Amino acid sequence: MSNMTQSVNVTVETAKELGLLPEEFEKIKEILGRTPNFTELSIFSVMWSEHCSYKNSILWLKKLPKKGPHMLVEAGEENAGLVDIGDGLACAFKIESHNHPSALEPYQGAATGVGGINRDIFTMGARPVAQLNSLRFGDINNDRTKWLLKGVVKGIGDYGNAFGVPVLGGEVFFDECYNTNPLVNAMSVGIVKVGEQISATSKGKGNPVYIVGSATGKDGIAGAAFASKDITEDSMDDLPAVQVGDPFQEKLLLEATMELAKTDAVVGMQDMGAAGITCSTSEMSAAGQHGMVIDLSKVPTRQEDMKDWEILLSESQERMLVVVEKGKEQIVEDIFNKWDLNVAKIGYVTDDGLLKYYMNGELVAELEADPLVLGGGAPVYEREYREPAYFAESKKFDINSVEEPKDLKEVAKFLLSHPNIASKNWVIRQYDTMVGTVNMSTNNPTDAGIVNLKGLNKALALTVDCNARYVYADPEKGTSIAVAEAARNIVCSGGKPSAITNCLNFGNPYNPEVYWQFVGAIKGMKAACEKFETPVTGGNVSFYNQSDKNGNVEAVFPTPTIGMIGIVEDKKHITGTAFKQEGDLIFLLGESVNDINCSEYLYSYHDVKLSPAPHFDLDKEYLLQNTVKALIENDLIHSAHDCADGGLFVTLFESAKPNGLGFEIASDDSVRKDAFLFGEAQSRVVVSVPQEKQEQFIELLSASDIDFTMLGAVGGKDLIIDGENFGSIDELSDIYDNALKSYIEGKKFEK
Repeated sequence: MSNMTQSVNVTVETAKELGLLPEEFEKIKEILGRTPNFTELSIFSVMWSEHCSYKNSILWLKKLPKKGPHMLVEAGEENAGLVDIGDGLACAFKIESHNHPSALEPYQGAATGVGGINRDIFTMGARPVAQLNSLRFGDINNDRTKWLLKGVVKGIGDYGNAFGVPVLGGEVFFDECYNTNPLVNAMSVGIVKVGEQISATSKGKGNPVYIVGSATGKDGIAGAAFASKDITEDSMDDLPAVQVGDPFQEKLLLEATMELAKTDAVVGMQDMGAAGITCSTSEMSAAGQHGMVIDLSKVPTRQEDMKDWEILLSESQERMLVVVEKGKEQIVEDIFNKWDLNVAKIGYVTDDGLLKYYMNGELVAELEADPLVLGGGAPVYEREYREPAYFAESKKFDINSVEEPKDLKEVAKFLLSHPNIASKNWVIRQYDTMVGTVNMSTNNPTDAGIVNLKGLNKALALTVDCNARYVYADPEKGTSIAVAEAARNIVCSGGKPSAITNCLNFGNPYNPEVYWQFVGAIKGMKAACEKFETPVTGGNVSFYNQSDKNGNVEAVFPTPTIGMIGIVEDKKHITGTAFKQEGDLIFLLGESVNDINCSEYLYSYHDVKLSPAPHFDLDKEYLLQNTVKALIENDLIHSAHDCADGGLFVTLFESAKPNGLGFEIASDDSVRKDAFLFGEAQSRVVVSVPQEKQEQFIELLSASDIDFTMLGAVGGKDLIIDGENFGSIDELSDIYDNALKSYIEGKKFEK
């Protein structure tokens, strides 16, 4: 690609080399009424890539619920979703992937993912207050996995810490399916006063167009197209597609933008992420139904002799496009000069709907804005899908085929040492979780991250959730579970679920079995979001997360990561996971089920890789969450912790650990003991209840129509189940706290 020039004879082969289908090339010629030149074809190639156009997913994405009681901006309207959180404030939030760059260059891939998602938030005029991330890696025993993990975590930590926004939550998951293709999903959350948000639009004939922030370089050229391809052994040849980030420059850009937002000089502003100048000029023009004339030779560059298409397609970080009201240029220039940032007038708005790009006085590309973008002329496909054979095979699993282990204490210790369950402190310590003093979860661990809203009696609750193993087993049910677990985490923390953003990580959409997983995930997300009244505000689709090894294509587990925000209406309702005092009674809310499907216990301890998704009933989940809300609002419980990965035993241990308070409980004779302790049946929450409130507690539960069981009581320093000591908190904490670090340092993980 690098040796092609403007004089290249553009053919269908050129289009295919740029990632376009032959029929797309024909459509482009039809739209233009002529054959495009190389620069124009390059523009179409990035704008019509899956990453920018959602051409293989938009038909199904449109089925997701977009309306809700708090919505201010619907999905697709702006850089990020925007929900009303009351008191004149709005929350902007979004999650996106940086999977492909991170697979090749984990440090910069992850760092620029953090930078890009934060820019999506502050270009709307919202100040970022919290970050979350969802990370997936391969086998922890592989050297490459350790290299990727170290690079990604350091990239996120270094960028986020320097930028000055705390990481409040996240997840780290390991499975062999991610060996080649890790997943790096980054979420950012910001606050803006209602009515002061900035729109990603362009209008007003003659209004000047500025590029602000860093200079433009050759890093990240065609990154959007790169993210729309499989990872292969030759992908290292595409290394220029990995952008390079500068968090200190981004911090300056943030402060300049916040200052700019207080003026009346801005018509519209957009982050330059995927497809760079190409994307921001075309999307802003299409949104405002205007055009632009852009002089690429006025763009500040880091390298000499950059070609026009290189400037257009570069994904250099820390840049934004700003449309300014004519006559107010000096206001904008003064602000960016004050913050020592590039501010260059590179064009102006027109009213003809055309994008005209010039280089050194020569017109190098002329296109209509609308056909380039989603909802305009970008292609929309309905892909074939087919249920894979493994789905029916998984249904054949019978719990009776698994013999219950004689030593359940050994199983408990195995699970606490498993990299998917063990403490992620090795990761968390590399992030600044306290910068900005908004984190309310540090001394009182909660199921969701809690953001303090200064001067108000309310807080935000934030979480990211997805068990990809469940989704692989049953895409529809597994994705409903991901939404339900996110909502459960927020409810257990004292919040009310408000809205979601999603990052949909799948294999190749042209594979009917992968597309079947995608369709099922959308259906499951729709059902759960409608139930919890949590509309989808936007997000990201990341296809092509698979690797080709000697002709054998292996896709990652379908991983639709759910980022959810909720509102804690009264800070006194913030509820932690930790047991608070000796003598408190421990109750399990929700039913015990004879189910070990898809559990870490079945998958890793028994090595049974195929089973159905765990037991789940959406209606019962909804009832459970409403009951937990009522218990918290009536001040009847000291703690609440949702039962998730690792099952009830892990939940109880995680509640015991923070304050060093053990417990003594009895198991439920109606189910197998391994299912009771380690099964991952959904819709269960462990709560601790002060003895003096037991009567009121039972009265409320009896009227609620949900199952509940008194397990036992808080007390001592040991974990005692059915009279058997499973270990002291100190002994088990030592296993839990140190496992991940020891694997990274070279200890082999084994059963």
